[in-house]
Amino acid sequence: MPCSNVHATTLTAFFCGMASVVGLFVATILPRWRQMRLYTLNKNEKNLTIYEGLWVKCIRYDDKADCIVYDAQWYQNVDQLDIRVLQFALPISIFIALAALLLCLIGLCNTAYGSDVPNINLTKCLINSAGCHLVAGTLYLLAGVICIVPSIGVFFYNRHLNKKYEPIFKFDIAVYIAIGSAAGLFFTSLLLFLWYCACKKLPSPLWQPLYSQAPSVRSYPYGSAPYSARSRMSTIEIDIPLVTEFS
Repeated sequence: MPCSNVHATTLTAFFCGMASVVGLFVATILPRWRQMRLYTLNKNEKNLTIYEGLWVKCIRYDDKADCIVYDAQWYQNVDQLDIRVLQFALPISIFIALAALLLCLIGLCNTAYGSDVPNINLTKCLINSAGCHLVAGTLYLLAGVICIVPSIGVFFYNRHLNKKYEPIFKFDIAVYIAIGSAAGLFFTSLLLFLWYCACKKLPSPLWQPLYSQAPSVRSYPYGSAPYSARSRMSTIEIDIPLVTEFS
């Protein structure tokens, strides 16, 4: 599988990475990380559900869709460790995933619209399609780790709250979206690594990115053929007649 062409693997990785970034953004702004159900035995009162997100908190009745209390300053007064960690982890993960997505796009554009003849001034530069995809795969892997570790920690902290207080705490849908997005980042990273390894020549060093040009072009530096293949000019002998002057 040559690296000089755009493959379905790289396109699938690009769209999968985009979907994962969108999922992380939705999980970050969604106020559905934890529910707290408050029950009452009074028939004249209604049960309350408190929805806690990373930035806002909403309190509403079970039979109502509107919030009776909407705390937009919740992010400043968070007293839960997992929510506080997620406030930093998810934006960092989104930023790293966006950088990886941009590198993926640069690699695709470089492969699709790059010239077949390498630029002499950029020959030593590491900006090429394979290098972009390799770095993007590493960034996707890093973003997935930063996202999934605190997201899984929500399960354990929720269990801690239920043991410390009462079993009224429950993790909500945003946790599943974040974990699913992290899984998408891991899958995207795996696709890019597999593509890079399949395109890569075994004798070359593991850290050396490939050129995105055709094999016939990148076989020789600056597009020149080896010395043995160069045309050799034969010696041209020119006989110049001598003119003798007679006195």
